[in-house]
Amino acid sequence: MQLFGRGLRCVRGGREVFAGLDFAAAAGEAVAVVGRNGSGKTSLLRLIAGLLVPAGGTIALDGGDGELTLPEQCHYLGHRDALKPALSVQENLAFWADFLGGERGDAAAGLAKVGLDHATHLPAAFLSAGQRRRLSLARLLAVRRPVWLLDEPTTALDVTGQDMFTGLMREHLAQGGLIIAATHAPLGIESRELRIGGMA
Repeated sequence: MQLFGRGLRCVRGGREVFAGLDFAAAAGEAVAVVGRNGSGKTSLLRLIAGLLVPAGGTIALDGGDGELTLPEQCHYLGHRDALKPALSVQENLAFWADFLGGERGDAAAGLAKVGLDHATHLPAAFLSAGQRRRLSLARLLAVRRPVWLLDEPTTALDVTGQDMFTGLMREHLAQGGLIIAATHAPLGIESRELRIGGMA
């Protein structure tokens, strides 16, 4: 399996963010997208996820599920933790599993892996910022998808949480998944670097 982009051009608000961008990532590989603020790191992830339309170029996944679109084979984890405050930890995870569809993982095991098995019935409104991030990470485990698109994934995580997430990423790669992560900090795993320039 290989995810690639060729000659990508991104325009936001009438301004060109980047142009002529090429990238590739194969199964078992992580790519760290780096660059200054406003250079287009998040925009690239959103293009791959199908949330933005490229102004030029192509994005494709070779060797994935031919019955599914690329966005249907991606997990996009953005800056914000998309949680419903009134729902419990368990209910939030069930909502996302239902919404995303596809092959489900073991929700209870996923919550245990991110260290939230003790808080399954706690409303998300009562979670700390780090716990909210952990719940968002559990979404990656609730439904299996081969491509993880991660935007500053360790935001709000303490050292223990970062170590936990490093383990999750290693597991995902070992199972043939691939990761593209926009980050200002090292991922904690072996990765290739994709540097993006663009507007300040």
